[in-house]
Amino acid sequence: EALKSGEKVRLNTIRLMRGQLKDAALAKRDDLTEDEEVAVLTSAAKKRRESIAAFTEAARLDLADKEQAEIEVIQRYLPKPLSEDEAREAVAAIVTELGASTKKDLGKVMKEVRARYRGQIDGKLASSIAGELLS
Repeated sequence: EALKSGEKVRLNTIRLMRGQLKDAALAKRDDLTEDEEVAVLTSAAKKRRESIAAFTEAARLDLADKEQAEIEVIQRYLPKPLSEDEAREAVAAIVTELGASTKKDLGKVMKEVRARYRGQIDGKLASSIAGELLS
């Protein structure tokens, strides 16, 4: 579809992502599960966000715009991200469910958040919310 419509950024991003998924499958020596595919795509989006920050700092807005366009393509294939309020509710529910009460429980909470909401909640956001709730 991207090839027919001439959307070069979308086409190149899809080709790159397919290559990364294939490389991950070869490294595993087996087909990827859906969670593993989401992890690869999430990692790719995260790398692009970091690149955007670096390009913006270096006043290379043209490259930052290109990276942003790639993120938008990648996000079409990821689960819908939760809003900050939804993320706060989800993390609070996990904290309550696990009976977590101190900062020592942060690792257990984050492990469960990653397991249930991979690709839907940013790790930094979840960690800060959990930290607030456990303090």
